[in-house]
Amino acid sequence: MKKREVIASVKDEKLVKKRRNEMIKGAISLFKQKGFHQTTTREIAKASGFSIGTLYEYIRKKEDVLYLVCDRIYDEVRERTEQDLGAHHGTIEGLRRAIAHYFRVVDELDDEVLVMYQEVKALSKESLPYVLNKELDMAAIFEHILRACVESGALQLSESEIRLFAHNIVVLGQMWAFRRWVLRKMYTLDEYIELQTKFLLKGIMEKQRV
Repeated sequence: MKKREVIASVKDEKLVKKRRNEMIKGAISLFKQKGFHQTTTREIAKASGFSIGTLYEYIRKKEDVLYLVCDRIYDEVRERTEQDLGAHHGTIEGLRRAIAHYFRVVDELDDEVLVMYQEVKALSKESLPYVLNKELDMAAIFEHILRACVESGALQLSESEIRLFAHNIVVLGQMWAFRRWVLRKMYTLDEYIELQTKFLLKGIMEKQRV
């Protein structure tokens, strides 16, 4: 699905990225406290550290901010999970690394992940399909990694098993954000990654021994 461009009147790409990151940070805090609909663009501008006039140099409407939040999460997941595959592509070690990278991105962007799923319903009909497709894209990253493991002989999985397993990885990563109120009292991030990866791979390995 084609990406919807968020128009900015400022042409300096580095400045646009910097300002939008500030905007996202300020908006996330407000969306958590008040929700998307109860937050005004003036409040977002203030929380971001600039005027309402400056805000509208980088977006056109409040919905653009939520759209950028959703976009950022996927981009971070894709970049982190793909950056370290290299020689490990098609191996169990590569899969382990990808899972760990993804879980760490969720940990770093946990507020964004939480807000995205609480407020995604606020997006317009033209933006919502693109953002939902981002969720499928995240699963597709792991589908690609799992297929490479199957092709190399490291795993034995059917196509339907690959798809479900990929979604399991995505949901278990997100659970670290959704249930952080209890999970972080019980585990460190490293412990959570180790245990969830162990449980995920155990099921696959036992299937291959049958």
